[in-house]
Amino acid sequence: QVQLVESGGGLMQAGGSLSLSCAASGNFFSIEVMGWYRQVPGEQRELVATITSGGSTKYADSVKGRVSIARDNAKKTIYLQMNSLKPEDTAVYYCYCNAFVRLRLTDYWGQGTQVTVSS
Repeated sequence: QVQLVESGGGLMQAGGSLSLSCAASGNFFSIEVMGWYRQVPGEQRELVATITSGGSTKYADSVKGRVSIARDNAKKTIYLQMNSLKPEDTAVYYCYCNAFVRLRLTDYWGQGTQVTVSS
């Protein structure tokens, strides 16, 4: 099993910056992809950014150019930096990973952290 612990989030000002981190722990062979998704009530959870164990990144078009994701494999931690925040960035941000646990690649989610951007 994998546990994901998120930190960061809270109330932000439009135009400001956001920093989130997520640390993985537990009993697993390896973690492949880690990333962040976000969800607004009544809408589907959407991709923000992901990063592979090799460092390849993927960003949603809605945040491209404003977001940077980084990963420390030794610490099993990822970091998200989002600049030029907009009110529409308001959402619950969820940490995600897929990991090999008992030879099966399984998805895991954190509990989520609320980010509110005021105008």
